[in-house]
Amino acid sequence: MPTQILMPALSPTMEEGTLAKWLVKEGDKVSSGDILAEIETDKATMEFEAVDEGTLGKILIAEGTEGVAVNTPIAVLLEEGESAEDIDAAAKEAAEEPASAPVPADKEQSSETAPAESKQHPEPKADRSPDWPEGTTLKQQTVREALRDGMAEEMRRDEKVFIMGEEVAEYQGAYKITQGMLDEFGAKRVIDTPITEHGFAGIGVGAAFGGLRPIVEFMTFNFAMQAIDQIINSAAKTLYMSGGQMGAPMVFRGPNGAAARVAAQHSQDYAAWYMQIPGLKVAMPYSASDYKGLIKTAIRDPNPVIFLENEILYGRSFDVPEIEDYTVPFGKARIWREGDDVTIVSFGIGMSYALEAADRLAEEGIMAEVIDLRTLRPMDTDAILASVRKTNRCVTVEEGWPQPSVGSYISSVIMQEAFDYLDAPVINCTGKDVPMPYAANLEKHALVTTDEVIEAVKKVTYK
Repeated sequence: MPTQILMPALSPTMEEGTLAKWLVKEGDKVSSGDILAEIETDKATMEFEAVDEGTLGKILIAEGTEGVAVNTPIAVLLEEGESAEDIDAAAKEAAEEPASAPVPADKEQSSETAPAESKQHPEPKADRSPDWPEGTTLKQQTVREALRDGMAEEMRRDEKVFIMGEEVAEYQGAYKITQGMLDEFGAKRVIDTPITEHGFAGIGVGAAFGGLRPIVEFMTFNFAMQAIDQIINSAAKTLYMSGGQMGAPMVFRGPNGAAARVAAQHSQDYAAWYMQIPGLKVAMPYSASDYKGLIKTAIRDPNPVIFLENEILYGRSFDVPEIEDYTVPFGKARIWREGDDVTIVSFGIGMSYALEAADRLAEEGIMAEVIDLRTLRPMDTDAILASVRKTNRCVTVEEGWPQPSVGSYISSVIMQEAFDYLDAPVINCTGKDVPMPYAANLEKHALVTTDEVIEAVKKVTYK
């Protein structure tokens, strides 16, 4: 029996399109996978493939026809031995065929007669409320200053909070994050430690078990690998393993990822490592206001928090609200820029590439929505899904390695929760799959770049 070829829905939002061009003609043999036609929508021009084999018996919609509704018959495919006369016979038979009668009440519905179960994903509940009220007075602060102020405010608020790490006291921090804190809080709450990460991380975990709220600073998270047993097996798992009787309210913080020419053993991005671990919360902010607001939230949290910073960002200045007790909740992304063409998702220093790419793309008429995750565990996937439902495209940006990356996890969430909304594959922009080189020219090639983000956006928008 002749088979109707219907106008395809190339995206979940498509209702009609233009049949731009037929790539086959009546009488041509067609195999599954052959390109039949080009379909234009307001977003892109896409090729339409055959799903059955046969002979193209009749073209019902001429090429160049605009406004062809989805599921409109556009052609008829004949099986072997059928002719054009069978098309008219099938159409007449369909017109005369009575509508199928409802299944009698005493008969069980079969798979042929039962209606298909409708499954819909819940609407994402993204929180787009501003971080501070309109009209709030803002001041310029570096990330370094905002981070220090956030910790100092919490130490004034709660005497159980203290900070420990290499050179945090007398030297005022390897990156001057703890500047002035020894003078204000004294040597019992700002504590220099030996160069033994496993040792002082363990002391911090024990102090948290005992009811204190330690901030453990690593000079770099690369050195935290010496303490990873304390972080994961002791801090992260004890609340669960003790049946909720004993937890570790503490913060592990320090610079993470690449800096400048410090080579492979001092440049690794651990975001994807720590976000895998149940029992940990993971923050990786970009702006000074988020550094301040999130460090205060981290110190107050009853769980161990991994607070990933970036050495390159310490000296950068941003607006910070002059609010007496400014905090940022975990699990709430920040929309830095709104757009309708593509969603760019990033965090930490990756936001530098994302925002620069968005600015340059806007000059070409491509409007990107830029999402800063701020925390990776919990992750605001609702914000991502709500944006992808609007833009139908997504590019993720990070400096970490590609396998398995934060972007890989985001891609899997989108595939499960918003697959029907995608008009293109999700592309993950990451650092290269190599240990970080020492040489400046090679280091530049190993990191993700703004140009790579722009190239990815143009791929998913077919520009």
